[in-house]
Amino acid sequence: MTLRIGVVGAGANTRSRHIPGFQHIKGVSVTAVCNRSEASGQRVAAEFAIPRVYTDWRELVHADEVDAVCVGTWPYMHCPVVLETLGAGKHVLTEARMAMNLAEAKQMLAAAEAAGTVAMVVPAPMYLETEPALVTLVAEGFFGDWLEIHLRGMGGSFDPGAPLHWRQRRALSGNNIMALGIFNETVRRYAGDELAVMAHGRIFTPERLDPETGTRLPADVPESLGVIAEMRCGATALYHFSSVARHGTGDALEFHGTQGTLKLEAGKAWIAGADDPVLRQFVVPEAEQGGWRVEEEFVEAIRDGKPVTRTSFADGVKYMAFTDAVQRSMREKRRVELSEC
Repeated sequence: MTLRIGVVGAGANTRSRHIPGFQHIKGVSVTAVCNRSEASGQRVAAEFAIPRVYTDWRELVHADEVDAVCVGTWPYMHCPVVLETLGAGKHVLTEARMAMNLAEAKQMLAAAEAAGTVAMVVPAPMYLETEPALVTLVAEGFFGDWLEIHLRGMGGSFDPGAPLHWRQRRALSGNNIMALGIFNETVRRYAGDELAVMAHGRIFTPERLDPETGTRLPADVPESLGVIAEMRCGATALYHFSSVARHGTGDALEFHGTQGTLKLEAGKAWIAGADDPVLRQFVVPEAEQGGWRVEEEFVEAIRDGKPVTRTSFADGVKYMAFTDAVQRSMREKRRVELSEC
């Protein structure tokens, strides 16, 4: 029997990855789409030969020709669409970040557990090729116990005249800040959970011109963020992100342990063991590599009952708790325990 997918929100990632990914799986069909406007929905339908365009996402969710829903909207719509889909007894894959805040994420997890259908969050996409082999090395003790974890996301440019982007509006993106949730999700795969955080953020251009309305609106998501996290494993994790670093050094993750070091940068991994004088590139044989299998994993969970390992709603709740703790620490200017969230 054909598995029929309905798409609510056809953003860039949905058009480049999810729709083509589903359409390449045998026995899977993308049967319906609902975008921000009927015209944009029609364009997506024409591009991907999707037979039905809806103007009301609730009608799509409840349509007989839809068995599962892929949510590609901005975060402010994730919770309502997911709850409606689960309430209809259908499977759901939602784009990251999971929700606007921890309260929504908890609602979504409870609804998923009650529905008993497959519920999955699009995972952090970085370094998936080497991840399975590296996680095995961590479990085998190759790096020893983690001591220091450093994360860097330095890019963008300082341009006060640039138009407002949805990622700069808390009303649309919630408590999510730049790549904070993606990096935190990645860190947790290698090093586990946090106990507490201290955070400081800055907004340099508090208002920007909204190109859709022609009015100036708040740009109230930090453009610079620093976080110190106390890890349950005993390590200290330092996060530093900026969207105003024109000549920034890009993204990198470093894990320093009692026996070795792991560095992830520019899509590649480097490691060093206790007796290695320098880092060496970690190359995984093609047959053992991971990779982007989001659409396949979602379908396999539905058809074959395989567990969702990347990323479950329970995992999403954890990184939303971290995100909420960061926001609370900035607001209250203090150390915040994750247990407070």
